[in-house]
Amino acid sequence: MNDFILPTAPIDATGDAAGVQAQAAAAPGGNFAAWFDHQLGALDTQMASAEKGVQQLAAGDAASLHDVMIRMEEAKLAFHLAVQVRSRLLDAYQEVMRMQV
Repeated sequence: MNDFILPTAPIDATGDAAGVQAQAAAAPGGNFAAWFDHQLGALDTQMASAEKGVQQLAAGDAASLHDVMIRMEEAKLAFHLAVQVRSRLLDAYQEVMRMQV
């Protein structure tokens, strides 16, 4: 559920952020592309779970309307986050392409 937020490491009183940098480098796959691919897979799983809940609700098999609605909202928020990340990536790419060398 909270796969988008990496756990944080405390920074000592001297302000050394080496632990934080090491943690960022130890992200799944060690690069942004692998992390983004992993997050898209998690998003797909969330969307499929929400869809399954809606189908069960329509068939009368769902245990709780509230659980189905919560899963749908979680999937919706995750989707909107993915769209925002995509938009920011495209904006950054376009900005780099406009740079003169």
